[in-house]
Amino acid sequence: MHHAMQRSRLLRVPFALALICLLAGAVSPAAWPAPKVRRVSIIVTGGVVVTVDADRRILSPGAIAIDGKTIVAVDRPEIIAASFRAAETLDASGTVVMPGLVNTHTHAPMVMYRGLADDLALMDWLQKYIFPAEAKTVSPEFVRTGAGLAALEMIGSGTTTYADMYYFEEEIARVTRKAGLRGVLGETIIGFPSPDAKTPSEGLARNEAFIKEFIRDELITPAVGPHSMYTLDREGLQSSRRLADRYEVPLLIHVAETRDEMKTSRERHHMTPFAYLDSIGFLGPRVVAAHAVWVGDDEIPSLVRTSTGISHNPESNMKLASGTAPVPKFLSAGLAVGLGTDGAASNNDLDMFEAMRQAAFLHKLQSGDPTVVGAASAVEMATIGGARVLGLEKVIGSLEPGKRADLILVSMTGARQTPMYNPVSHLVYVSKGPDVRTTIVNGRVLMRNRRMLSLDEAAVLAEARKMAERVRRAVR
Repeated sequence: MHHAMQRSRLLRVPFALALICLLAGAVSPAAWPAPKVRRVSIIVTGGVVVTVDADRRILSPGAIAIDGKTIVAVDRPEIIAASFRAAETLDASGTVVMPGLVNTHTHAPMVMYRGLADDLALMDWLQKYIFPAEAKTVSPEFVRTGAGLAALEMIGSGTTTYADMYYFEEEIARVTRKAGLRGVLGETIIGFPSPDAKTPSEGLARNEAFIKEFIRDELITPAVGPHSMYTLDREGLQSSRRLADRYEVPLLIHVAETRDEMKTSRERHHMTPFAYLDSIGFLGPRVVAAHAVWVGDDEIPSLVRTSTGISHNPESNMKLASGTAPVPKFLSAGLAVGLGTDGAASNNDLDMFEAMRQAAFLHKLQSGDPTVVGAASAVEMATIGGARVLGLEKVIGSLEPGKRADLILVSMTGARQTPMYNPVSHLVYVSKGPDVRTTIVNGRVLMRNRRMLSLDEAAVLAEARKMAERVRRAVR
């Protein structure tokens, strides 16, 4: 035992001496092990990073490390450079880096009807022009062509996720996936013969087949798309609800868009559109209610209670003179509110920067209060708010570790953007779709420095021009 104690003391003496030498600076820090550097796929560095995270951090400059489909770090450039090495580095200097924009309501193939009929009320526009044009022209080929053109426009203007309801939605999903965009897509169910279904029940069957095909897709979230309470009866609406519940997918629907819809609802059901939908058990957390213009103060609590999501479409609402949704009240009540462009036949573009700008302007004018729907609120509705409406807030909508790498680089170097004191203000009040330089979805670069990578731009445009001639001949 005496010898064992001696050996123990001998072992402790060198350790103590080493510790003294280290504390005294005898051991150089250069001899310490270097921090481990992780290899990743992409580093985006040097831009002003608007994270839209819970703390609404803005890093100027900042950097983002992406590994495969996922954001792994968001920090200052020097910290990212010390911790990561990338196969590809994107210089973001002169840009604002922000989450990809989320368009919560559109009809992608309707880009083929852009400018076909303008300056009309909704019902005249639909019944005299759009429904007849669709009956004559909509086909799988038409839908593929229109979806390709819409994808080209969305990638080029910074939309990385969009919600869509139209006909032959499986064709739209295939084009969307090929283009690399993220989509929440629903087959339209309507109460009269449509281009792809003669009855609502046939539309529901098509919708279920669509859900089954895409339910596990990385980029496509299938949804159910009942058109509205005025084009479907109670059974059609409740069947849509049951289908969405069976597969736990979103429900996309137009609600309370016009005075005419309010009148129809009161005549048929003796209540407002939202009250009627609530009375039949339709509303709920997976419902994306597009427009929500004609909503009384007394209806907002039921929307909160049911966690119904709202898609605000300021441009089409103004252009069709449908009215102004009470968005400041929705936001104050804590509702999930996102922005949408609506279809390009009634807007007439898919530029979400314009949607942000018009949303901010519209509600200031309508309320007489210049502080409502400020720039930060508009950006939030176009990113994390839209993600929340679509049930994707844990996956996209902000730039933070663990989320999918959906982000855009917005140029701030032109005369129009100079000087820049507040990047969030510039995103809403100055920026336009063509200012987007680079678009990344799910870690894949879809456009770099305005060069399209996931689509053949010339071929898409050529097909669209050819299809436009067919439309022109059909609607003469």
